[in-house]
Amino acid sequence: MTQRLKIERLPQGAALVALTSTGADLARKLAGKLPGAKVHALQDRADGKSDITFTDTGDHLRCLFKARTPIIGICAAGILIRCLAPLLQNKSTEPPVVCIGEDGAAIVPLLGGHRGGVALAQAIADITKGQCAITTAGEITLGLALDNPPMGWRINNPDKVKPLTAALLANEKVALKLEAGDGGWLSGGALSFDDDGATSIRVTHRTLTPVKNELVFHPPVLALGIGCERGVETKELETLVSETLAGAGLSRQSIACIASIDIKADEDAIHALAQSLNVPARFFAAAELEAEAPRLANPSDIVFDETGCHGVSEGAALAAAGIDGDLICPKTKSRRATCAIALSPTPINSNSAGHPRGELFVIGIGPGADEWRTPEATKLLERAEDAVGYDLYLDLVAENISAAERHAFPLGAEEIRVRAALDLAAQGRRVALISSGDAGIYAMGSLVFELIEREDNAAWNRIALTMAPGISALQAASARSGAPLGHDFCTISLSDLLTPWPDIQHRVKAAAEGDFVVAFYNPVSKRRRHQLETARDILLTHRPPETPVVLARNLGREGETIDIISLCDLNADKVDMLTMVLVGSSQTRKIERNASAWIFTPRGYAAKMETPQLPPSKRNAS
Repeated sequence: MTQRLKIERLPQGAALVALTSTGADLARKLAGKLPGAKVHALQDRADGKSDITFTDTGDHLRCLFKARTPIIGICAAGILIRCLAPLLQNKSTEPPVVCIGEDGAAIVPLLGGHRGGVALAQAIADITKGQCAITTAGEITLGLALDNPPMGWRINNPDKVKPLTAALLANEKVALKLEAGDGGWLSGGALSFDDDGATSIRVTHRTLTPVKNELVFHPPVLALGIGCERGVETKELETLVSETLAGAGLSRQSIACIASIDIKADEDAIHALAQSLNVPARFFAAAELEAEAPRLANPSDIVFDETGCHGVSEGAALAAAGIDGDLICPKTKSRRATCAIALSPTPINSNSAGHPRGELFVIGIGPGADEWRTPEATKLLERAEDAVGYDLYLDLVAENISAAERHAFPLGAEEIRVRAALDLAAQGRRVALISSGDAGIYAMGSLVFELIEREDNAAWNRIALTMAPGISALQAASARSGAPLGHDFCTISLSDLLTPWPDIQHRVKAAAEGDFVVAFYNPVSKRRRHQLETARDILLTHRPPETPVVLARNLGREGETIDIISLCDLNADKVDMLTMVLVGSSQTRKIERNASAWIFTPRGYAAKMETPQLPPSKRNAS
């Protein structure tokens, strides 16, 4: 197989994981020649040669593997095997893993050989002039594996893979029938085909019923352009596309992507159609589609007046298919939608066609401890391409965002932080905006929506938003100290940077009169000291001085402390910005058992306990 074909089939964005300075040197050499690869180096041994550093090798490797990032480990094979073995479940979805010796002499595809591992190993061997240890029969003899076609290619009848591979290995005559694309990976390798072969491999973009002894591949050469009215039903789109494909005799398995104008990036029906076809949805700016105007079969001034381009479905199909693509199905219409199909002479790389819909994950990571972070939050962190947040919060989840680009901001730059996250997502990126605790409680969540509402930015409006809840500081403080939130409670921020102090006093008074347990956020700062003590005095007018108060500092992190004091002893000197203050109600109690102190607020079960109810069986017996 030629070097060009190897590069064509390489997985994108591999992580070159180095554990030594020598390994980092080799990683940097390889990174410049492998598409999208980044150097991941063990901290203190990176010597400034890495894109990303980590402290725990096992955790880092497992995080990359779970995120389906191709791994190239410059280390002993045993390290990779022992770290990743517990995660192995489904070889059809797991990323390739390649091991390289530090001198580059030995390269071994350990996992995912048929999912890009062999291609990576071969490409690395070409760069380092090392020896690639391939153990799969297809690659050894044929230079490829028929069950591992390049990205986007589909196998019509996978049951024919083994018989065709066996025929090729036995040097039987096999014909190659190209009806779409150039055959690329098949015709350019070490295979020898014969037009008189009794068995055959067919490459086609058309629908057909495979004949006996024929393996059929559908290459990703069709770009499906979609235009529609706002709020079109998914069923209408699916019916239009199915009828168009059937009328032209085209296979849905050769569709590389769905393409449309960027103002439709938030159209639910387009994304549902993409999901049903199992292809990505890609979007183009109006100017990009207008560049295709000379090639349109049905240019429309009406469409231009509405969108800024003379054709959406035809223009999008041609833009995705590339400059050499042909419009083979001009625009067809349903009541509220249009579609068109363009054919590319070579496979379409959907990752480089237009851009995807941006995603913004607003994530609460809890107080900081890994075990207090939700599985949803962890999965979203690992999916992110960009991570935005206060630098301390980014450090807390460093292992989970190792594959992402970090955008760190100082404390207090909240609006700048959120704008950066929104702008990145508007560019089609997957962005994690990280908050401690719960992102919707005194954190970034409300600011995200406030900015979207205030500015009505068209690009921001099209972003896909996900709010991932986290364990809040008040929940953590309550759990650590007992059950002070056992009855009605409220939360009040004592920061007057965004809320006038008279309004805060009014809320504290209302909480005191209502006898709520109160959780105080932002209790003090270096310059703001008097508010906490004023709030204490207001509460003391409605509850006894010995009312329990929890001071919970550094929850879930190193240096965590939990103190229980009386309300009358509460003052600013006992608290800092890392402290959550929980003030009990008049009913909150403190108990001590076995040298441990706990507080709780009764829910009101005592009244029920005064007259115990026997179970029905006991009542009947009596």
